[in-house]
Amino acid sequence: RGHDPLDLATPEAFARDSELVWEFYNWRRELISGVKPNKGHEALVKLEAEVDDYLLVTQNVDGLHKLAGSSRMLELHGSLWKISCINCGDAQESFQPVNLGLTPTCQMCGGLLRPGVVWFGESLDANILGLSIQAVQSCDLMLVVGTSAVVQPAASLALLAKQAGAKVAEINLEPTPNSEHMDFQMFGKAGEILPALISG
Repeated sequence: RGHDPLDLATPEAFARDSELVWEFYNWRRELISGVKPNKGHEALVKLEAEVDDYLLVTQNVDGLHKLAGSSRMLELHGSLWKISCINCGDAQESFQPVNLGLTPTCQMCGGLLRPGVVWFGESLDANILGLSIQAVQSCDLMLVVGTSAVVQPAASLALLAKQAGAKVAEINLEPTPNSEHMDFQMFGKAGEILPALISG
């Protein structure tokens, strides 16, 4: 409706007009509610089943990895399907109803709920970030899939893995600022490259 998403995805916007922000997030939830995981998501589920020491660290907030069956996973930027109370902090995951209304309230205390995503200007969850850093610094192989490599601190994870001695492969539609530092680069659709890579 003429609003810049970057202006709506902030704590300030929520404090100023929580109903408008919830209208935006209900719209986003509705957009992705009919989307299904692709072959790339499914390939990562297969990889998880075959590799003992596996962890998926994602910037995606769409919930498609979980829908595909991924379980050993960290969501750096949260999820559109998670909600938390700004009053008592109670958090939960809610796939239904898709539209939570303009003033969803906490069942525990009646406080206003907020989308469970990291907004612009907010810090990542320190525990999730710490576990992500620990994982990349101890891995042997890291696949970096479908990211612009410009959003920090997530963009630095591949470089941390490289510094720790891991082999890092980038799978993306186009080169990124990290491409020249990667051991392998594969350009194309993750839904085509990952299944071929993992079955091969």
